[in-house]
Amino acid sequence: MHPVTESLLLNTRRNFLKSSSLSIGAAAFSALLARDSVAAPSAIENPLAPRQPPLLARARRVIYLHLTGSPPHLDLYDYKPELVKLNGQDCPDSVLRGKKFAFTTGVPKLMGTPRQFRQYGSGGLWLSDAIPHLHQVADEICMIKSMHTEEFNHAPAELLTLTGSARQGRPSLGSWVTYGLGSENENLPGFVVLISSGVQPNGGKNSFGSGFLPSVYQGVQCRSKGDPVLYASDPPGMSRPLRRQTLDALKDLNELQARELGHPETLTRIAQYELAFRMQTAVPEVMDITQEPQHILDAYGARPGEASFANNCLLARRLAEQGVRFIQLFDWGWDFHGTNPNEDIRDGLTKKCATMDQPIAALIQDLRQRGLLDETLIICAGEFGRTPFREGRTSSGSIMGRDHYPDCYSLWMAGGGVKGGFSYGESDELGFSVADNKVHVHDLQATILHLLGFDHTRLTYRFQGRDFRLTDVFGEVVHDLLA
Repeated sequence: MHPVTESLLLNTRRNFLKSSSLSIGAAAFSALLARDSVAAPSAIENPLAPRQPPLLARARRVIYLHLTGSPPHLDLYDYKPELVKLNGQDCPDSVLRGKKFAFTTGVPKLMGTPRQFRQYGSGGLWLSDAIPHLHQVADEICMIKSMHTEEFNHAPAELLTLTGSARQGRPSLGSWVTYGLGSENENLPGFVVLISSGVQPNGGKNSFGSGFLPSVYQGVQCRSKGDPVLYASDPPGMSRPLRRQTLDALKDLNELQARELGHPETLTRIAQYELAFRMQTAVPEVMDITQEPQHILDAYGARPGEASFANNCLLARRLAEQGVRFIQLFDWGWDFHGTNPNEDIRDGLTKKCATMDQPIAALIQDLRQRGLLDETLIICAGEFGRTPFREGRTSSGSIMGRDHYPDCYSLWMAGGGVKGGFSYGESDELGFSVADNKVHVHDLQATILHLLGFDHTRLTYRFQGRDFRLTDVFGEVVHDLLA
């Protein structure tokens, strides 16, 4: 750093601190004024400091795979022989009466799956031929076939799933987890978001935002191609030491404001500036999959330099190894209405599943081999299900698709304290409603928090005069899912 620049910066710090000494007290002023060392500790608590949950935790971190648009569960996980037998017949009035659908009116035709199903693993899990690699890890999968929600449009359903409310403004699941647990790696964000297929989630950044929680807990979106994090690099012409000195000055000023006003966003600013400085070295290293051996790249189907779901699954494992608390993958392209060949539940689904089936199976196997699966909860889900009948707009065409459906759908989890090779809940014989062991979105959220060591009714944040929580005033832990 140029001596003149360094002297000017240091004098600015000292002058400001002297002018503020009366408001902060002599002792605090002296401590701050003496703090010209980079390594000096801060008197302000780090909001991302690691914390122990109040209950026994079965999982230490989460990898949430959100298949944006919602995959056709009846063609992947929930086999309905009776629906296949009645394929092409009119839907019974009893299952349609009083219901509205996103794009279907009148009396649609029942549609049995064209996929082939078999049972896999020691638990006899039913899986279709569209996901052959997941057959190999069937004994790790905990399937829920009795999910239900109130929302049948993408953005509200996604927000309900990931924030506990269909409206914008609530903290996301990842933010709640980071708020409760902090981060295990001071050089990386506690909550990282990876997006493939080039499209943001339906709920936008609200799906991984911090809502009314301090913004230090929001998801940090990283890119698997190009600079991992935008605007984290040093500005042109600024050396690393000058950057450090500048941040020290800003930190002093922000600490003064934090003591005086006590605003949580001031602590966020301090933490984020410091984290951004450390991330400049740590993030490029952890995001560099060229360091992986070729057999690992081949197992995931990952190709360095691409922005793909396969690359992101491998990055998720690398981030989990480094102590990132919550890793959220969004993958666009699962809205199988049948409006074009890519949305056909035959060839279109085969092609789309080929982009996720291999990398997800590799992720499970890789975590298991490294001894990380038991402490890492994997969730693979969409925001709702798909209808047991043909989508109204495409019902007379050659392309087969399904409409949105909230009443009954499937998702699965693995690792992190859940039963493997296990199927929970049932839909009726045509897939129109839950027949046994209903699981609502809030029940799923309560169960996830329980696995991480929290009572979902007690992980709260006071905002606008009342305590808020992820599950609102609902939700029950589904203990039958726990190993």
